[in-house]
Amino acid sequence: MPPNTTATTGQQPGKSRRKKGRRGRLVVLVLVLAIIGGLAYGAYWSVSTVRASFPQTKGSITLDGLSGPVDVKRDGYGIPQIYASSDEDLFMAQGYVQAQDRFYEMDVRRHMTSGRLSEMFGKGQIGNDEFLRTLGWERVAQEEYDTKLSDATKTYLQAYAKGVNAYLDGKDGEDISLEYAALGLTNDYKPQKWTPVDSVAWLKAMAWDLRGNMQDEIDRSLMTSRLGPQQIDDLYPDYPYERNRVIVQQGQYDELTQTFDGSGTGGASADGTTGGTGNGTDPAAGTNGTPASSALQTQLSGLYGALEDLPEAVGVNGNGIGSNSWVVGGRHTITGKPLLANDPHLSASLPSVWYQMGLHCRSVSDKCQYDVSGYTFAGMPGVIIGHNQDISWGMTNSGVDVTDLYLQKLTGDGYLFDGKVKPFESREETIKVAGGSAKKIVVRETNNGPLLSDRDDELVKVGRKAAVDTAAPDRGDGYGLALRWTALEPGTSMDAVFAINKAADWDDFRAAATLFDVPSQNLVYADTRNNIGYTLPGKIPTRAERHDGSIPAPGWDGKYRWTGYIEQDELPHEYNPERGYIVTANQAVVDEEYPYTLTEDWGYGARSQRINDLMESKLKGGGKVSTEDMRQMQLDNSSEIAKLLVPQLLKIDVGDRHVREAQKLLEGWDYTQDSESAAAAYFNSVWRNVLKLAFGNKLPKELRVKGQCLWVEPTGTTGPVDDERRVRECGERDADQAQPDGGDRWFEVVRGLLDDQDSDWWKVPSVGTRPGAENRDELFRRAMVDARWELTAELGKDIDTWSWGRLHRLFLENQTLGTEGPGFLQYALNRGPWKLSGGEATVNATGWNAAGGYGVVWVPSMRMVVNLDDLDKSKWINLTGASGHAYSAHYVDQTDKWAKGELLDWSFSKEAVDKSTRDTLVLKP
Repeated sequence: MPPNTTATTGQQPGKSRRKKGRRGRLVVLVLVLAIIGGLAYGAYWSVSTVRASFPQTKGSITLDGLSGPVDVKRDGYGIPQIYASSDEDLFMAQGYVQAQDRFYEMDVRRHMTSGRLSEMFGKGQIGNDEFLRTLGWERVAQEEYDTKLSDATKTYLQAYAKGVNAYLDGKDGEDISLEYAALGLTNDYKPQKWTPVDSVAWLKAMAWDLRGNMQDEIDRSLMTSRLGPQQIDDLYPDYPYERNRVIVQQGQYDELTQTFDGSGTGGASADGTTGGTGNGTDPAAGTNGTPASSALQTQLSGLYGALEDLPEAVGVNGNGIGSNSWVVGGRHTITGKPLLANDPHLSASLPSVWYQMGLHCRSVSDKCQYDVSGYTFAGMPGVIIGHNQDISWGMTNSGVDVTDLYLQKLTGDGYLFDGKVKPFESREETIKVAGGSAKKIVVRETNNGPLLSDRDDELVKVGRKAAVDTAAPDRGDGYGLALRWTALEPGTSMDAVFAINKAADWDDFRAAATLFDVPSQNLVYADTRNNIGYTLPGKIPTRAERHDGSIPAPGWDGKYRWTGYIEQDELPHEYNPERGYIVTANQAVVDEEYPYTLTEDWGYGARSQRINDLMESKLKGGGKVSTEDMRQMQLDNSSEIAKLLVPQLLKIDVGDRHVREAQKLLEGWDYTQDSESAAAAYFNSVWRNVLKLAFGNKLPKELRVKGQCLWVEPTGTTGPVDDERRVRECGERDADQAQPDGGDRWFEVVRGLLDDQDSDWWKVPSVGTRPGAENRDELFRRAMVDARWELTAELGKDIDTWSWGRLHRLFLENQTLGTEGPGFLQYALNRGPWKLSGGEATVNATGWNAAGGYGVVWVPSMRMVVNLDDLDKSKWINLTGASGHAYSAHYVDQTDKWAKGELLDWSFSKEAVDKSTRDTLVLKP
């Protein structure tokens, strides 16, 4: 979960790259280049300018609004522990302290969630703002605040905002951060006061990046321009239930109706009706079940273009987002009490998406109810992941399907639904632009959500030509594209944060989790009474029998509407299972017997099953698990796809002695992707080339890497074709979003084809002097040759100098001005590279995209292991550091240890905190 940009990836691992058209092009940087010149660098960026924004961490500060003194104790890494005597003082102090360290980050976040990036960064952000205003996150957040949240939650949000504003009071931009000093050279932007709704809106951004299968929904539809139904099925194999275990193995679905007959009844109504779920035919298909038009593919490609420009909040636009979390009961641990581990896999960002802190009431009472520590989001009160004095909890993304795209038949001032024209709900939005004129837009909404197609000219053009089946209405002026998404309805997730923070037992935790409606997350639990558990909360839609949510649906037909939501007491959970441990790593939550469809696009379970296997191996013969064992499991670098392919690769007869030299690296390799491993470097290059030859070059241009051009068959088969029929097509997708990305879905694709030597997927035409392939082994041989020469170009001819870490590097970039700014500013704000172990779909999930290159695109954004026997013996680490200030000692002071897999001591009790305290600041009323 949280803001920012990913670490750069590209086709040349030796360079840190940002692809154009992505991650918020901040045009102000060009202006900075034009304005700042020559010796002005040294004159302006003086030591005093850099240090002006550093926080005061010692002595005392008077804050109006506090009811009593608050102590802020920071350890040697600048991590704050706050001590107060009332809830309001505690959260006011949290707002103040987070603003001290991270206000620029907070400010960018709120401008993103509200669709006001243009106010900070100029006209280059208008397109993003239009799209974000169309989604309307801030409007929904305001409605949540006004109508859904409890009075206590509102009080805490107000106190937090008061603390942020106390920090801002009397400060100019350069007093707040170096980034504001840079912005001040191009416009007169000044930070505005923080509001409670700014905090609530951040949950919408978090939900957007964790929204489930929307990307797969788009990709499947785009594939139909080049692939047939069976070929697409090949690329989306069924979940391997028989091999990779689901999360809930001794499942409970309390009070789930026993009269469920599979007909799709059940669930809470979304529209005042009852209904349920089921699997159906292709909703955007013709009457014969074949996919709809190529025009629809272009429309979806246009949508993708709009999506990929948006700056991420917490992930990679839904791709590759994962996490590991597992909990072990006391009978399997050396302490006799549970251990809980968590490491969310998110985009690499600087500063980290997480902010570590403790929130402590000096004496827990009705007046002051919290004693909690963990990972927070700068900009939101409370703790998102961590522990209090009684329980601990972790999160992984559930991946449940909570978004659907709908084609809409537009007519005049309305849209067609069940044979009648319904009027749009419309509103006008004004986008203010730094250094330019304001722009007005009109947002139109249907009963299936806002019209995304209103924000893209290409979508409008294609909508006029979109062809669907013969039962569809006349196209008229064309079809629009609308988005239905649970997070566009007001909810109670902010209430859930505070309720979880003070939960004392399983019942409290489950009750709190029911409030966590979006994003739906896997929640693992442990307590000091020796209990462990799992629950899946969230607002999860049920669908009519004809619609499974896997591809866009016809919005004019009421049979494709959502029929309700799964009742909270019907969602899966597990408490103290007999096996004594629970693993969640984005695999399927439940088996096929569960009566509701949660998604058609689970992660495929490579990581989760590896964790299960490691756990079973450790517990075999009565073994016990320690905190150190949990840490070592988090660092497991074993490649599951290498275990499958290497035995086959070693059988390939390669004639070239240089290729044979590389092949020998795989002999005796233990499949571990350590940063120093030459074998890991060569295998991953072979894997990348296998994917490119077998699949990547056969995908439509909308899914391939931008700038990669091929001569391809215009439509039809995946096999060899006549040269004269080929046309030149260039890829259109950014490198870290292209396919095949090499994740565990592709593990399953290759596994399913491995025994079919003559599958069309293995057939590759020759190009010039480069040989083609007619079967699997010939393709593998070609991939081994290509990998050898690719690594020769990247790492040198001498394989003794090869290592995985030289290819697999992490660059940390400031979320805005560090991505496309002038060189001196990038140098000031960015850090890296780090050579990393791990890989894609590995427990140590330093993800890379095989279509685009080897650079790291997402990471374990933090790691923690909580010891429920002695909380002061818990361990944690952050990707970067507590500070967002570029030259602070705490900017990246945890990164070297993080890269090595080390963890820091995590003080919780007052005695332990006092012992680790280096600086103390007293906030006085």
